[in-house]
Amino acid sequence: MDNNKPIGIFDSGIGGTSIWSAIHALLPNEQTIYLADSKNAPYGQKSKQEIIDLCIKNTEFLLQRDCKLIVVACNTATTNAIKELRELYQVPFIGIEPAIKPAALNSKTQVIGILATQGTLSSELFTQTAEKFQSTKIIEQVGHGLVQLIEAGEMNSPEMYALLESYLQPMITADIDYLVLGCSHYPYLIPQIKKILPEHIHIIDSGAAVAKQTQKILETKIGFTTSKSSKPLFYTNTNPVVLKDIIGGHYNVLEKNF
Repeated sequence: MDNNKPIGIFDSGIGGTSIWSAIHALLPNEQTIYLADSKNAPYGQKSKQEIIDLCIKNTEFLLQRDCKLIVVACNTATTNAIKELRELYQVPFIGIEPAIKPAALNSKTQVIGILATQGTLSSELFTQTAEKFQSTKIIEQVGHGLVQLIEAGEMNSPEMYALLESYLQPMITADIDYLVLGCSHYPYLIPQIKKILPEHIHIIDSGAAVAKQTQKILETKIGFTTSKSSKPLFYTNTNPVVLKDIIGGHYNVLEKNF
């Protein structure tokens, strides 16, 4: 395999840039191609087959651009489709799922909260993971409306704060000491979430863990790039303004119909 090929990353929108950011920080010399399928966001309200079909479409797009590794930077896509993707394609896939394990193992109150999409919380993979930690009470909350507001650039709006408060207050009352963010969009809400949660409640997202797994797969199976670092490529199938705002103006965002 050609070590100098890019790493492909896709999500149902701009949220997976939180994963891209962690990968780019850890592996700055690796070429990355990020695909934001914002036109079809959120995936969490779609059927399993719809999610699989969208993931296949995204994978094909990245393989056409010669990616050596694909990161599914979306909890809903991972929990519903990564098994099928691995069966269909030879390229290695890295997925992302809610970090229940570190939260459950470190919780002192044995009560943790999970904020995620309906598609993630109702998936077979999530259920299997949660069942491994039956001594921990897991309070699940679907983040209705959060992805749509993030995609619209409304992360700091009064509407966003009101939604988060309504979702998090019951968890605070139930005495959680860990909040797991089960959607790659949600790390962008951490500043808002911190205004609501008491200081003792820890917030966990999966960005660093996915970046380390990416590094491990390159190290053991594919190899690191030997070329000089190049600028990341970003693609979106909607207006690129919000994506540009998220990643910073010095990166190019290409609007493409896919």
